[in-house]
Amino acid sequence: MDLSSKPHILVTQPVFDEVLERLRQYFVVTDNQAGVQWSGDAWVQRLQGFDGVFTFGVERIDAAVLAQCPRLRICANMTVGYNNFDVDAMTAAGVLATNAPDVLTETTADFGFALLLATARRVCEGERFLRAGQWQRWRYDMLAGADVHGTTLGIIGMGRIGQAIARRAALGFGMRVLYHNRSRLDAAQEATLQAQWVDKATLLAQADHVLLVVPYSAQTHHLIGAAELAQMKPSATLVNIARGGVVDDAALAQALVDGRIAAAGLDVFEGEPAVHPALLQAPNAVLTPHIASASIPTRRAMANLAADNLIAFFTQGQARTALNPQVLVR
Repeated sequence: MDLSSKPHILVTQPVFDEVLERLRQYFVVTDNQAGVQWSGDAWVQRLQGFDGVFTFGVERIDAAVLAQCPRLRICANMTVGYNNFDVDAMTAAGVLATNAPDVLTETTADFGFALLLATARRVCEGERFLRAGQWQRWRYDMLAGADVHGTTLGIIGMGRIGQAIARRAALGFGMRVLYHNRSRLDAAQEATLQAQWVDKATLLAQADHVLLVVPYSAQTHHLIGAAELAQMKPSATLVNIARGGVVDDAALAQALVDGRIAAAGLDVFEGEPAVHPALLQAPNAVLTPHIASASIPTRRAMANLAADNLIAFFTQGQARTALNPQVLVR
């Protein structure tokens, strides 16, 4: 392919070198291995002149940006979440949006369960206790937490990741699994997963551990707030691997301080990478920096899927995981 005829692609953050090499076989690639961050006008100026952009779930693409980047034809997120995309505005502008679902399901489910275990069994508290030199003798109640096996898990959001967590819970830990979802699974799926649909209030009241796996939207904003936390058992734990904003972080911090729930495990936060200061001070909060999909094989698969979408779009007029496929038809 003649260099002058190749589409120009911007990769907005550092990524695997081998993925960049794949992209360079098809495109003129501008990478950002130095990790420069752009925002506001600088972001719009950086994006101008590119035919496609490889994004990481945080770079805002909306009508205002698109109006100043008329050459742009595709935005390929490396993440499954796409809150950074105004998909309606992109569709109106004829710009394809893609994301990276499926490839991170099992890894994210693993991490959700790891966070649940760490939260229930007070793993991080124990490590801090040991490192601070406070372990002087054994006591029957030293850092005693909650059991996970044989207890009741409530899953809010029963998509691919929620179902993968349900399998681990029922088959691996003998847990009773309750779930609440916008649409109920069919009877065969429920039987396979050994999961029971209940309304949200029932789930919150009965679950020993509540795990959130819903996408973020206007409908799920502060899905768990002060009122919902008050419905949970005082001995219960809350784990959020969904999105920041699904939980009212200020209300959760207060509930932890007041002992209205026992503990929380959070991988996502409102306004991340900023974290509510009261959560940082809560000893019964396990906090991780949005790393649920962070295994090397999974992150490589996510990056390659984003690359696949860019390559398929410009070479075949197709995409593996289009969010607005009507753009392809058009």
